[in-house]
Amino acid sequence: MRKRKQGKKFHRTKDRRKALIRGLAEELFKRGKIKTTETKAKTLKRFAEKFLTRAQKGDLAARRYLARSFSKKLTKKIVDEIAPRFKERKGGYTRIVKLEPRKSDGAKMAIIELLK
Repeated sequence: MRKRKQGKKFHRTKDRRKALIRGLAEELFKRGKIKTTETKAKTLKRFAEKFLTRAQKGDLAARRYLARSFSKKLTKKIVDEIAPRFKERKGGYTRIVKLEPRKSDGAKMAIIELLK
C-alpha cells in the first residue's frame, strides 16, 4: 500500500526517476518553459520550486546544493538571473497550463513555465 507516500514512481527505479526529474528541471531552467505530461509537470513543480527557494539565498551553501544537480554554468544562471526575479515571492514560481491529450497514446499533456 502507498499510504502517505508522496510523488509518482513513473515505472522507474529511484536513480532513473531522480535523473528524469533532474533533466526536466535542467531544461525548465534553460528554456523557461517545457511541454511534458501533466503528472511529470506536477512532480517537477515540487522540485523546481525547492531549487529556486534555495537559490534565492545566493550564498555558497545554496550554490553547492544546486551544483550537486546542475552544471556550473546552469547553477550560475539560476542563482544570478532566475532567482532574483522571485525575490519578493514566497512561493509559486511556476505555472502549469493543461493542454489537450497527446494523439498517439492519449496522455494528458501540460506546459510548465517559470513566471516572470
